[in-house]
Amino acid sequence: MSVPKHSHDHSQGEPQAAAQDSHNSHGHGKENHSADHHPGRRYEDNRTYMQRWLPHPLLTFVLVLLWMALLNSFTIGGLVVGLALGMTIPIYTANFWPERPVIRRPTQVISFICILMFDVVVANIQVAYRIVFRRPEQLNTKWITVPLDLTSPEAITALTATITLTPGTVASDLSADGRSLLVHCLDVGSEKEMVRTIKDRYESRIKAIFP
Repeated sequence: MSVPKHSHDHSQGEPQAAAQDSHNSHGHGKENHSADHHPGRRYEDNRTYMQRWLPHPLLTFVLVLLWMALLNSFTIGGLVVGLALGMTIPIYTANFWPERPVIRRPTQVISFICILMFDVVVANIQVAYRIVFRRPEQLNTKWITVPLDLTSPEAITALTATITLTPGTVASDLSADGRSLLVHCLDVGSEKEMVRTIKDRYESRIKAIFP
């Protein structure tokens, strides 16, 4: 009994198609395996030389200024150490900065730093006077709560650092919702006046710098 020609061709085509599918799936498997085999392949770094060595120029500038302020004197060695810290700290902490903080008004940064440095000098004199000429029981030490209008982490961090750097006040804790800051004051007359001073002199200026 003869077998129809089209049936014979179909029976031969099935194993060929199966072999072709097997070959294709094997090829795709190789590609997938090759892609999955190197999940940690190093990506091309498209950053410029400046971006690699100075990822946050403003942070570098602020760190150098703060280092020189802490030294309380200008020396070449102190400046070199400050520059080294100002360059290495931003590089090693770059992974903790998912995005570079946006600065709304860069010119305000310089004026704010000048105000902060002036206040640090004045506060040093005031604290020294209180320690030397007043008894501990005469100091009106208080914990005050400063409500915050700032929302960005960078702005809140800047305000916290500003309060802590000024002698006589220490920013101790941030509320869970980030809406208030607990500040310890060495000697304060009026709590409301101190809160108003922090908000008007520091927070309002920081709010103008950061969005």
